[in-house]
Amino acid sequence: MLDLASKIGINYGRQGDNLPSPYQSINFIKSIKAGHVKLYDADPESLTLLSQTNLYVTITVPNHQITSLSSNQSIAEDWVKTNILPYYPQTQIRFVLVGNEILSVQDTNIKANVVPAMRKIVNSLRAHGIHNIKVGTHIAMDSLRSTFPPSNSTFREDIARPLMLPLLKFLNGTNSYFFINVHPYYRWSRNPMNTNLDFALFQGNSTYTDPQTGLVYRNLLDQMLDSVIYAMTKLGYPHTRIAISETGWPNSGDIEETGANVLNAATYNRNLIKKMTANPPIGTPARPGLPIPTFVFSLFNENQKPGSGTERHWGILHPDGTPIYDIDFTGRKPLTGFNPLPKPTNNVPYKGQVWCVPAEGASEAELEETLRIACGRSNTTCAALAPGRECYEPVSVYWHASYAVSSYWAQFRNESVRCYFNGLAHEITTNPGNDRCKFPSVTL
Repeated sequence: MLDLASKIGINYGRQGDNLPSPYQSINFIKSIKAGHVKLYDADPESLTLLSQTNLYVTITVPNHQITSLSSNQSIAEDWVKTNILPYYPQTQIRFVLVGNEILSVQDTNIKANVVPAMRKIVNSLRAHGIHNIKVGTHIAMDSLRSTFPPSNSTFREDIARPLMLPLLKFLNGTNSYFFINVHPYYRWSRNPMNTNLDFALFQGNSTYTDPQTGLVYRNLLDQMLDSVIYAMTKLGYPHTRIAISETGWPNSGDIEETGANVLNAATYNRNLIKKMTANPPIGTPARPGLPIPTFVFSLFNENQKPGSGTERHWGILHPDGTPIYDIDFTGRKPLTGFNPLPKPTNNVPYKGQVWCVPAEGASEAELEETLRIACGRSNTTCAALAPGRECYEPVSVYWHASYAVSSYWAQFRNESVRCYFNGLAHEITTNPGNDRCKFPSVTL
């Protein structure tokens, strides 16, 4: 499986309304010299096209299919017959991941059924004589109760025995991997003034020594990976292999999302690839020398993802295939061989006022709908827009929508409301109001 680890993978997500066809996307994946592609489904068109390539392929069972797959071997058999047998072995499918970040799903049935579903898929694969497709699931770092220092790490008590123990037993018995979505950006950005940015980006000389083990850490990713390894060890599985199903760095984000910029994203991913393609493999301080299959997140920015701005800005390519920043997936290009990128201005937290306004290009119909939503939740949000009040004029849909979204966001931001409105709004740092009409703002 060393070959699997030495080929850096890319996550190919498609939650966008401006993305190229699978045919173009797969050509772009070949052009960046990725060795492996991970799909978040088992898209027939993509799987057919991938048969014409040398790419390894990972497919995903969507969360909503897990419960039915776990209930009946014949349903799992049908899934394998539909999603694997028509394409394999011409399409080099190497992993099937059952579900994505299942711990974040509200439906407790899905958590309980993920390992039985995995087992049934393996049974079906073996019945067809297929032994080189490994089955796993994406697990996020929220599976851990504590991660610092790494040797102190444990899985959350509510999932350790009911979910993690059977999962680890299954992975161990089938010689598969524990797939982890690991994003140092989130760990660093929660406390950017107390965690060294260079440590998160594999740069500089800062180190951290685990007081229990004496192991020395030179980057945040290793620290996070070893926390998973120690948590597995405490459940009796010290040797289960790990793989990184997602890692990367956002190239942009909301104003309050410190450090989300092109230079940091390029630095993180270039250094990550350098580390993961090293020969012999580097591994981590707790597991030196062990290869770790790794998938960079992600191929494109996906503009239809909900949540904060970073959610829509993890891509390495624009939709036309041009790079957001240059990257070499083979790891052979020296880090000094890339063109310089603009110096970021958001590596320290922004302090000041922020307003929410409609995005450029929003149609009048979209603005009217946004205005309706923003003014509909509370009588006070749009009170200043009433005839005769301070913000009534100028009477235009754009002006009224601008006031409404800024007021709505300022009023409800503490309840996790985003300045997004299905892509129709964004944050700015200049006051959009005038002398008569003061727009509500958020102070960071």
